[in-house]
Amino acid sequence: MSKPGPEVPSLTLKPIGFVRTGKRLKHAARHQPDETSEERSVIELLPVPGYQEALHDLAGFERIWILWWFHLNTRWRSKVLPPYGPDRRLGLFATRTPHRPNPLGITPVRLFGVTKNRIEIGPCDLVDGTPILDLKPYLPAYDSFPDSGTGWWGEFMAAEAARGPTKVVVAPLAREQLTWLEKEFDVEFEGRMTEILGRDPSPHRTRRIRKRRGGGFDIACGAWRAVFDLENGVATVTSVEPAFPPTFLKDTGRTRIPDREAQVAFLARWAG
Repeated sequence: MSKPGPEVPSLTLKPIGFVRTGKRLKHAARHQPDETSEERSVIELLPVPGYQEALHDLAGFERIWILWWFHLNTRWRSKVLPPYGPDRRLGLFATRTPHRPNPLGITPVRLFGVTKNRIEIGPCDLVDGTPILDLKPYLPAYDSFPDSGTGWWGEFMAAEAARGPTKVVVAPLAREQLTWLEKEFDVEFEGRMTEILGRDPSPHRTRRIRKRRGGGFDIACGAWRAVFDLENGVATVTSVEPAFPPTFLKDTGRTRIPDREAQVAFLARWAG
């Protein structure tokens, strides 16, 4: 009989605010911020006495660290399969997976302005409504070590550079469907889809890419799937389809299906 482990003390954390990014689904948030993007988001601090005063002097920094909570994750795993990495599971603490014992995240972001209890930031990898736990200034002299070894990640990046990017082409039907979704329902996932396929379109559980029965592949994009062919280093997206079956969409008891109205309208327009 094994001995009981030591008693683990508990900690209490309270959000200081929440981020507003417009990214409603996990799929919309990149695995790391895209520094080339013109994206802007806002951190809204809670109306707690002292918070506004605590923001004094932050505006002089070009970048800040955001400490936050992976509020959409409830489980953790000791070995994980990163979306970009070798085709094997790696130790949790050697990765940046969101599935952690304590689901804490940390992200460096550009700081564009501070107004009362609102902080305007640049590109980030957070979904809308993510709880913010703390803010810290980014100090290049202490926070940047560009010559540090990066273990398996450095080896993987070298192999990826040798392989080169995959060209992504959107066929006419898929273009029509993507344009219709964005125009009629403000549903947009082409950018994230292209970014993932462009790096590595091979089947992968974490990237949510799979082979289809009868040939071809598809990639899950939130509440949608993009069907594509892969030949000679080119991924051709041929069509788009809802990720939820019609029986789910008609079931009024399923209240947490994203983009339900858009999926129903899509099936009425393109089913069959």
